[in-house]
Amino acid sequence: MKIEQRYWTQGQGWQQEGSGTLDGAADWVLVFSGTDTTRSASCLGELKARYPGALIMGCSTAGEICATRVRDDSIVATAVRFEHARIAPAQTDIADMGESHAAGKRLAQILAREGLVHVLVLSDGLKVNGSELARGLRENLPQAVAVTGGLAGDGGRFAHTLVCAGSEPAEGRIAALGFYGERLRVGYGSLGGWDVFGAERLITKSRGNVLYELDGQSALELYKKYLGDHAADLPASALLFPLALRSEQGDLVRTVLGIDDAEQSMTFAGDMPEGSYARLMKANFDRLVDGASGAASASHEMLDGASPDLAILISCVGRKLVLNQRIEEEVDGVRAVLGEQAVLTGFYSYGEICPQGVVTGCELHNQTMTITTFSEG
Repeated sequence: MKIEQRYWTQGQGWQQEGSGTLDGAADWVLVFSGTDTTRSASCLGELKARYPGALIMGCSTAGEICATRVRDDSIVATAVRFEHARIAPAQTDIADMGESHAAGKRLAQILAREGLVHVLVLSDGLKVNGSELARGLRENLPQAVAVTGGLAGDGGRFAHTLVCAGSEPAEGRIAALGFYGERLRVGYGSLGGWDVFGAERLITKSRGNVLYELDGQSALELYKKYLGDHAADLPASALLFPLALRSEQGDLVRTVLGIDDAEQSMTFAGDMPEGSYARLMKANFDRLVDGASGAASASHEMLDGASPDLAILISCVGRKLVLNQRIEEEVDGVRAVLGEQAVLTGFYSYGEICPQGVVTGCELHNQTMTITTFSEG
């Protein structure tokens, strides 16, 4: 696997990161950028011209990771040429969250063929129920094939998210990339680092990823009560106070995407099933950084002793808001675990997709650092 990495900023234009060079001969270019720069036809055109035979795949973000730097409204382009592995793209568009499971099924059916070893998915971050998308994928892929990826971001605005895979960026789009070949090793890990506080409450009324009642009371009013002065800044301030979800399927974290005062409801990135228990969470700086390092260790261990060539870091926008000026500490922690030879790229997201623990398949996570590592032997 050979890799060339470049980044673009408004002040400096295109710059090269590291010493790798492909002379335009890439199979795949992974692109992460701010919403406005994702829309830029000129920047996308420049990448197509530089890598004429490559599949260009990417999404809008809430922050871009290049090596150990975190920037906003930049473009990070990571070009890859494989020695043995093969790739195949799939994409689909949806109009609303109710189509999420069917979209996952469509993508899986396109990709599920002989030699498939892994799937990377980048999804619209506002029109998709991430839990249902993950379920549609895992129910229709071979059991041994894991899925990692994330939901596109739009900074703290929550207005528009964009995804592309061999086409112009668009809202409502979900793109997936299948990796094929027995010589490709893929590792993954996903950890959080938040602390719970307050009472645990039963979800007594919900519909999919829309929450109405906790313990028979308005969930939105209870949430606003806990947030105090922060309630005036909803839904953005909700990123600082996610909910821990405990259910028969395991423990997960959920982030608010939107609120509806008229319906007294809260819309989350993933399902909030009735009968589950929810509890507020708050940041713990040191544990957030430790969680990033732990995710890196888990992904590295899955490579069976091989050194990672490429690591894709997908971290939640809530972590970025909390860590603020310390944000690069979590990326530094990943570098310390994976080593200097690994090319690091990634973005800050509205949700992360990764298997839950040792369970195969995939699940939606929120407020985690999720890392996918690749090594080609």
